[in-house]
Amino acid sequence: MQTDWRPTASLTTLHKRAALLAQLRAFFAARAVLEVDTPALMPTTATDLYIDSFCLNPAAASSEGLESGDQSQLYLQTSPEFPLKRLLAAGSGAIYQLGKVFRNEQASPQHSREFTMLEWYRPGFTLEQLMDEVELLVNEVLTYFSPECKIAPAQIPRLSYRDLFFQHLSIDPHRASDEAITRAVDAHIDLEAANLSRTDKLQLLLSHCIEPLLPPSCFITDYPAAQAALAQVEPDAQGDLVARRFELFVNGMELANGYYELTDAQEQRRRFDADNDKRSAQGKETLPIDEALLAALEHGLPDCAGVALGVDRLLMVAIGAERIDQVLSFSPRCV
Repeated sequence: MQTDWRPTASLTTLHKRAALLAQLRAFFAARAVLEVDTPALMPTTATDLYIDSFCLNPAAASSEGLESGDQSQLYLQTSPEFPLKRLLAAGSGAIYQLGKVFRNEQASPQHSREFTMLEWYRPGFTLEQLMDEVELLVNEVLTYFSPECKIAPAQIPRLSYRDLFFQHLSIDPHRASDEAITRAVDAHIDLEAANLSRTDKLQLLLSHCIEPLLPPSCFITDYPAAQAALAQVEPDAQGDLVARRFELFVNGMELANGYYELTDAQEQRRRFDADNDKRSAQGKETLPIDEALLAALEHGLPDCAGVALGVDRLLMVAIGAERIDQVLSFSPRCV
């Protein structure tokens, strides 16, 4: 059988990809946001239950490492978030990184195990100001590549997680009982939900019942506090604790995930420990905690908002591609 050596993206698409990368850098250069470059291999990684990393043991792959008994492990980074926050604590000011990240997950038309992420942080910004900037950037990109897909900033609605669940499922995701949420899953999804966590059930309802009905573009805000990850938690207008984070969806696809960043080192350590407890309960590997990040938080992370945006998905939307491998020079499945 003949080996297919050809790229998965057309040469025309690769020219568009290069233009997109140049446009993103120009956007931040015009705003005096510093581009930085952090390691792809580090001794720690995200502890999030829903994110799996690739783990390497370089020492075990060499005769020197085997003879010395060195069992040190390194992880391909799923996001540059931790080192970027260390730079912020060191006084970097506004920064961004544009580069490859890696996630040990199943490939799909919208997912690649290796992909390009744009992540940036804005000291002094509120979450609302960061959403404004995300709107502006995405609108500029879509206008440049696909004028017919232009999305003016004022046209991107900001919809709360609570309002969406009320609208489509008639339940309050913050106050409904676990039994009520289980009944909603049983009514709408062909899946046994009794043994799933509350967060898992809510995520299923969001992905199966709400995301397909979203407008062409929107921000979803005020997620349940249990889904805060590395975001701050605050009471909403109804007095319920919610995560100060947002996700941007365009044409039914998640493009960006933003936080008003957690700055409390003790709370961050508690969340890392809770993540590992959940991983252990599900039979997953527990992961080393990033003590350097915690030390940076102790030193002082400035109040800031940050966001990660999938560049490959942005290009998919901009040129109308249906599969992520159509915008990659070579799909990881083909190299």
